[in-house]
Amino acid sequence: MELQGSVKKLGEVQTFASGFTKRELVIVTEEQYPQPINIEFLKDKGDLLNSFNEGDRVKVSINIGGREWTSPQGEVKYFNSITGWRVEKLDGNVASAEPTSAPQNTSSTPSASNATDVFAEDEDDLPF
Repeated sequence: MELQGSVKKLGEVQTFASGFTKRELVIVTEEQYPQPINIEFLKDKGDLLNSFNEGDRVKVSINIGGREWTSPQGEVKYFNSITGWRVEKLDGNVASAEPTSAPQNTSSTPSASNATDVFAEDEDDLPF
């Protein structure tokens, strides 16, 4: 899933006693009623935010997680989390937590970034 918006706040890296780290990013969505959305980047994925600044327009790939918790009094509560794993400036710069050893797409099909216009010609398009 992806969210798109402007960076409102870049949090500092938070390190916990267990050695676990996280960094938070708040974006403001671009819709009729803009929403501030807090996104957590866990462990080494926090480094993805190093090249971004407040005000940048970004697209963030996220995972949404949920969990159930039962209090000592027996009350059940539900919590949601939004975790980021990839950030892309809308000018095309990408910061990704995907493995660098992942196979590259070498087929002649358009990549996801230019798949919106399937009739557009590539710059290095062969004449046949």
